[in-house]
Amino acid sequence: MAVETLTGIGSAVAGAAERLGPSVVGLGRGRGSGVVIVQDHVLTLAPMVSRGQPTVVFSDGRRETAEIAGVDRELGIAVLTVSTADATPIARRDDELPGLGSPVIALADPGGRGLRATAGWTTSAARTARGPRGRRLESAIEHTAPLPRGSAGGPLVDLSDRLVGVNALRTGEGLVLAVGATAEFWERVEAAMRGEVRERPRLGVAVMPPRAARRMRRAVGLDERGGVLVSEVEPDSPADAAGLRRGDLIVAIDEQGVDGLDALYERLGEAAPGQAITIGYVRGVEDASAEVTLKGRSS
Repeated sequence: MAVETLTGIGSAVAGAAERLGPSVVGLGRGRGSGVVIVQDHVLTLAPMVSRGQPTVVFSDGRRETAEIAGVDRELGIAVLTVSTADATPIARRDDELPGLGSPVIALADPGGRGLRATAGWTTSAARTARGPRGRRLESAIEHTAPLPRGSAGGPLVDLSDRLVGVNALRTGEGLVLAVGATAEFWERVEAAMRGEVRERPRLGVAVMPPRAARRMRRAVGLDERGGVLVSEVEPDSPADAAGLRRGDLIVAIDEQGVDGLDALYERLGEAAPGQAITIGYVRGVEDASAEVTLKGRSS
């Protein structure tokens, strides 16, 4: 690669860091990073705010205790209310997400330990990917800008300093996935900012995907079946009340087949908190069913 090219990349990263650094914040106690989106509001990831009131660390060293304005757990984002003082909110990108091969810059302040900025390229068009807890992450951006631990929640920007995504997790291939900042993304961010609560039905189980389910059934001498395997049942949850157990294989909901995680979440998403559904499952070699009354969970 030519020296001029490397110098140009370095200048782009340094320029973005200088201009956007005050917009990037750290979340104290090693929680992660965030970004100022409007005055007195910081955007980050939902897992970053799961343990009490977060401390926001600004580029000038100022530390402020934030309030949680709202959380959208399905999308995986959270909005914090905190005095942002003179920090300039990051600009939004109004057109479509960057395509394959587009240059991007990732920024972060891991746990408030100082600004990081790296350059990379998108390695796929916006796509569906697996996020935390196996949920489907719509319009994910996969890119090559390397990030240290504690960078989750920091912004991914284009060369015009516009937010195109929020960095979420590193993959096993050394790539990084970001939640794409689409029009729907901003609608849900604004809803979280207003403190609007989205209720989604909760079954109360942890599950394994079909491949793992088939492998585990095969290991104990059972016939392979399509479905999702229950690996844990939350005490006092709807699943617990209905008698589901660890090791049960969920194969249907309301007589509609469940052949994977996407189908499970889709079937549950079609229901409402308080609604009764019928779950078809396999316990050992026996087919069974149970009626489950779903509870709600604030997103």
